[in-house]
Amino acid sequence: MGVLKDTQSLSFWQPPAGSILPVLSMLKIYRFMHTVDVPVNVALHTAYINLTNCKPQVTTRNKPKMPNKLRDDLHKIDTNSFDYIYEENATVQLNGGRGIVRCNIFRPKAAEGTKFPVLVTYGPYGKDVHYSVFHAASFAEVPEEHHSPHSAWETPDPGYWTRHEYAIVRADEVGLGQSPGVLNTMSRDTSLCFADVIEWAASQPWSSGKVGLLGISYYAGSQWRVAARRPRGLACIVPWEGMSDYYRDRCRHGGILSNTFIDFWWNRQVIVNQYGRPGRAARKWGPDTIEGTLEEVELRANCHDQNVDNVNNHFLDDDYYASKDYNLSDIEVPLLSVGNWGGILLHLRGNVEGFLNAGSKHKYLRFITGRHDLPFYTKEYVDMQRSFLDAFLKGHDPLGWSDDKLPKVGYRARTGDVGFNDAAAESAYSTRYAKDWPIPGTQYTHYYLTPSQGLIGSPPTGKACRLSYKALGDLNNQHLIQFTSEPFNQETEFTGHPVAHLNVSVTAAEGSTCKPSDIDLFITIRHLNSHGKEILYTGTVGDPVPVTKGWLRVSLRKTNDKSPRHKPWHPHREYLSTDRAPLLPGQVYPVDVEIWPTNVVMAPGDRLVLEISSGDTQGAGLFEHNSKDDRDDATFGGVNHVHFGEEYENWLSMPLIPAGQASD
Repeated sequence: MGVLKDTQSLSFWQPPAGSILPVLSMLKIYRFMHTVDVPVNVALHTAYINLTNCKPQVTTRNKPKMPNKLRDDLHKIDTNSFDYIYEENATVQLNGGRGIVRCNIFRPKAAEGTKFPVLVTYGPYGKDVHYSVFHAASFAEVPEEHHSPHSAWETPDPGYWTRHEYAIVRADEVGLGQSPGVLNTMSRDTSLCFADVIEWAASQPWSSGKVGLLGISYYAGSQWRVAARRPRGLACIVPWEGMSDYYRDRCRHGGILSNTFIDFWWNRQVIVNQYGRPGRAARKWGPDTIEGTLEEVELRANCHDQNVDNVNNHFLDDDYYASKDYNLSDIEVPLLSVGNWGGILLHLRGNVEGFLNAGSKHKYLRFITGRHDLPFYTKEYVDMQRSFLDAFLKGHDPLGWSDDKLPKVGYRARTGDVGFNDAAAESAYSTRYAKDWPIPGTQYTHYYLTPSQGLIGSPPTGKACRLSYKALGDLNNQHLIQFTSEPFNQETEFTGHPVAHLNVSVTAAEGSTCKPSDIDLFITIRHLNSHGKEILYTGTVGDPVPVTKGWLRVSLRKTNDKSPRHKPWHPHREYLSTDRAPLLPGQVYPVDVEIWPTNVVMAPGDRLVLEISSGDTQGAGLFEHNSKDDRDDATFGGVNHVHFGEEYENWLSMPLIPAGQASD
């Protein structure tokens, strides 16, 4: 959703006296007002509640329960204790009287009046929580030059960046750390407040007026959303492993709830840092809230719990998800999007979609390997970050980022079996470059599934039949079928977007009287070496993962072929409530399953495996889809089938890169 510059034209809207709006029109007007974040007429609001019997998302326009008086004497400036000037608890007044944000500032020591470009982060993990506290083992592996008294998880280190003449502003998100308000992560409120912080940073006397964004994960995903709002002063962004689509990338893969990571993330990393939550200092999780603690009833009232919200909402037109939507095309600033081939359940897709759909003139896409936390701090990649930021924040650009002299796309080519979670071994991967994404000249090659569980180069012949597997599998009770290719006879590179086309049905289990009406498809691509051993790669937390994965809830199979995002290599779905079409037991449905982008280089003798399952299998790690609320027996229980025959071609499309198409 684009930014509405002039909200006054809607803020006073009143229905004509004595008139009755059609229900649909009224809901559309309400939802539009809600989406662009303008004041909503009370009568319209009340009518919406009465008609829909639903509670709209609370925003920070609503006053949170804050019985403790806010203090205004907290700002401290220390010019002596560190290698940089350190400011603690500086206050940013949010526009429209929406409250305040507190931040820490790190500035190079320089002559009075010297101005610096600013790197801003805005997030939930605590501006005062040191990296060594947040994740001690990870911090121990970070290069020493990125160790400072104020290092923090997934953010640029102030010691390093101030030495290179950048100022850092690290803000606590509203409702977290020392910033009072309603905790509402990844929401429209988050983006509005983040935009205010950026504009504030750009206007400070020590600021050059140019702001860049740099950070990992949450501190990357938020960059897409705030950049679409075009805050004054924002000059470039570097979203490093950051989702760009809350629904598709993070919460509902193919429409299926990815619940275990949300639960882990929320309870370990977010709610423990809520503003007003007692005991933070005792747990050594940063200082306690300066204004004092809040009662549990107040903490609950000031919090939107992602666990609850994602279970209770299913479709992109539900207000919860719709309110988080925005247009990537609204992004205009230069961007460097960095994805990780191992991030096959979080972020990777978002980095690609962000690059493809952002409206920026200068945009670049890079793919790395390794763990989620460490490559960001290595010399090779810090040098890349600095050269990009120097180009657009300082005007120093010897490499030609601002003149498009560098390749648009660069990626690590995963060749051979180097093991996993071994950065030194992965350095053997070569870096290849291409002019665009998808790589020009990509040959989308079909491998056809056979009833004998093969993957072959032409459609199989034979009588109609089907292969079956039990529904509702999970990581501890896997139900799947696999299809394996013949050995490759030469080195073959696949880089890009796979797609699986399948003909599927569901029936009740033998002896059961239930009538299942849906299928959850879990797709995995695996790589076997010439001896039949699976080659595994480094996942998000250093765990072993396969080549890639994809998902689809078949009741949400409808694609939007009118969308510019819909491509033969990328089936685009809107995931609307009106798209849902339950299945009839026994009826065959053809579906195209989006599989997340990937890279793999097959050596002579290697084999490719396509795995179809009814739940998570090896490689899911922290990101399981096992919510009983989302995957109930009545809807999904039974037996799933893949159908073969003259009417039913099933294939895996792989993005083959001809030799020489990408350069080292």
